[in-house]
Amino acid sequence: MIPIIDLTSYMAGGAGALAATGRQIHDALTQVGFFVLTGHGVSSMSIDQTFAQAKRLHDLPMATKLALRLNEHNNGYMASGRYAVWTSDVNKNDKPDLNEAFFVKRERPADHPMRLAGRRFTGANVWPTDLPGFRDTVLAYYAAMEAFTNRLLPAVAVSLDLDPGFFLPHFVDDQTNLRLSHYPPVVAEPNQFGIAPHTDANFMTFLAQSEVPGLQVRMRSGEWADVPFIPGSFAVNAGDTLKRWSNGRFMSTPHRAVPPVGRHRYAIPYFKAPHLDTVLACLPSCTDPGNPPRWEATTYEAWITYWTNANYDPARQRDVAA
Repeated sequence: MIPIIDLTSYMAGGAGALAATGRQIHDALTQVGFFVLTGHGVSSMSIDQTFAQAKRLHDLPMATKLALRLNEHNNGYMASGRYAVWTSDVNKNDKPDLNEAFFVKRERPADHPMRLAGRRFTGANVWPTDLPGFRDTVLAYYAAMEAFTNRLLPAVAVSLDLDPGFFLPHFVDDQTNLRLSHYPPVVAEPNQFGIAPHTDANFMTFLAQSEVPGLQVRMRSGEWADVPFIPGSFAVNAGDTLKRWSNGRFMSTPHRAVPPVGRHRYAIPYFKAPHLDTVLACLPSCTDPGNPPRWEATTYEAWITYWTNANYDPARQRDVAA
């Protein structure tokens, strides 16, 4: 069963709410790897408007979308049928995914030190020029999600027996991704999906729920379960970054999306990720003499570079025709 965590008291600063929420997150991420989050305080209007912008973007003619195609920073438009998580150890993914997506990262000015240094993944976002209000709405949602998820980080730290402020410095000028996805109602081939079975590469994922089903989680039994739909909630999961950081204490649970039936599905997952220079070394609370670190320390930059090159190589988008 996928747990439901209500943040109403936590967001209001209720007595004991930090410790209680930390325990709930710990239990969810050690037993299931997924949970549904309510009482988060993110405006329903902002969520609805961002879903509407995702539809506007994907309703554009293909030639217009291809002018925004994925660049070397993995910002922009990614066409359907040209990618999958090929490195997945959950399933032999041998067919491309049946969704198209548009990626937005942090807006950094041209004189930002990381942009001046030419660092990959820090380049300018790609924006459509003929969708008034699109950029402002999407960036407002990005900002709202950043504020909310940063407020949740102390509870995540407490869930791992760390000081509440432990994670906060790692998410200053961070590498979070917002993805606007479109799943058309198409018939999949055998072993083909809207998104094939995989685990996420990032720290934590926050998916605003919509009434069109599709997201499924692989439970410990091996069975695939639909994520329960609660209006206004987020489906939340840990990614491989948090699994690695916590020495495997927190699960990065396999999930997939099946193509919708009879109607289109849109998704706006917010992929929380640390600064590129963050060192992913086993957390001090997650190791002891009988439980040594399972992975060598690495940087988030090294990890996400490997993962992106293997799965979302923009070169695969270059010959997509309008």
